[in-house]
Amino acid sequence: MADILVVEDKDSLRAMLRATMESRGYAVEEAADAYEARRRLQGSRYLVVLTDLRLPAGSGFDVLQAAREADPQASVLVMTAYGTVDEAVRAMKEGAADFLTKPVDTDHLLLLLDRAVERRRLFTEYVLLKEEQQRRFGLPRVLGEDPAFKEALLAIQRAAATDATVLILGESGTGKELMARTLHQLSARSKGPFVAINCAAIPEALLENELFGHEKGAFTGAHARKAGRAELAHRGTLFLDEIGDLPLSLQAKILRLVQERQFERVGGVQTLTVDLRVVAATNRDLKEAVARKEFRDDLFFRLSVFPVTIPPLRRRRGDIPLLAEASLQRFASDVGRRGLELSEEARRALLDHSWPGNVRELQNCIERAVILCDGDRILPEHLRLGGAREDGPTLADVLDLSGTLAEVTRRAAEAAEGEALRRALREAGGDRGRAAEKLGIGASTLSRRMRALGIEGGPAGPR
Repeated sequence: MADILVVEDKDSLRAMLRATMESRGYAVEEAADAYEARRRLQGSRYLVVLTDLRLPAGSGFDVLQAAREADPQASVLVMTAYGTVDEAVRAMKEGAADFLTKPVDTDHLLLLLDRAVERRRLFTEYVLLKEEQQRRFGLPRVLGEDPAFKEALLAIQRAAATDATVLILGESGTGKELMARTLHQLSARSKGPFVAINCAAIPEALLENELFGHEKGAFTGAHARKAGRAELAHRGTLFLDEIGDLPLSLQAKILRLVQERQFERVGGVQTLTVDLRVVAATNRDLKEAVARKEFRDDLFFRLSVFPVTIPPLRRRRGDIPLLAEASLQRFASDVGRRGLELSEEARRALLDHSWPGNVRELQNCIERAVILCDGDRILPEHLRLGGAREDGPTLADVLDLSGTLAEVTRRAAEAAEGEALRRALREAGGDRGRAAEKLGIGASTLSRRMRALGIEGGPAGPR
């Protein structure tokens, strides 16, 4: 890929400019008119665009607009004849980085080029530092030995080798965004940006603007053009979290983005094309939403080209100690207490809990325990899994209340059933036969429900 596109209709000047820039080590491409420049900008990206303002088949202003639309971070330098500096000033108001007057001073040109490239390097470093910050202070690395979880991770690895749209399914707190970031890092787009947007967290009136940006003057207060998340995700991954909460009014536009990679800014008429992969996630049953006419069936089918389901933590109980240890190391290190460890009683309490909030709830629990623990061993009372708080617990503390009423009811029933089974097993000393009697069900039914809910228990007992 070339570093610089030089747009100039005079062959001799264009050749001189190219030779000057190549002597500095830059890779250069040329265009002799505005039409050819726009065509090249549609197919390639450049660090810097150097253009004359007076051109055949258009003008330098057309080139400036095309360059800004193709890559908002590209620097555009304009050249103008002596006496028409006012045009250069106008170009800078429209987004040009700087201007040169003809005849071009090559030393000045190289200075401006070096500055523009340095600005781009600093911007790239800023993006990378943000990614590193998200990696270090966001969710921990992907951990899990459970077969169902490993199957989901293997599916993510397979999807990463393609550019297919991926739909990640799972309850709140299971780590859907972490899986999306893993997919991005494993893919050929890993050097590009990972741009996330939560469709449920932004008011409907603002969501389109956040997704697609706006043109200057599109509404009161729109004093300048703004790039949306889709535009910022060019050559990377756009993560649409909580896609099930996307308003119907925006679903057609998202469908077009997914299918054609095209959109218009709010208040704009020009169609923009981006190169990105769309990854979506939801904790809702989209099939039910389609049946209720709350979600477009064509968008559902387009998003679910490659669905991946992350199992809830109660279905992967063997991973609880592993995740708890990883979280403990992380949070203890943050506060300078590397010697902290979990007591056996705390481990049992973690295994007995139903974790309606999944991995996120487990992380919060361990972080709280690190803060509360004064010694070198975390005890059950530091976890605060069963004790009442001073202001009293609420349903939101123990139940995941997101999604539809049917989904909330199903999760609540499973959580209550799991707690009842575990309590009966504890009171029966692990004897499944006695536990089944206490619950008023058969031993085979108890065993079946334990398997379904991922509950480990003692001997089956007499039949």
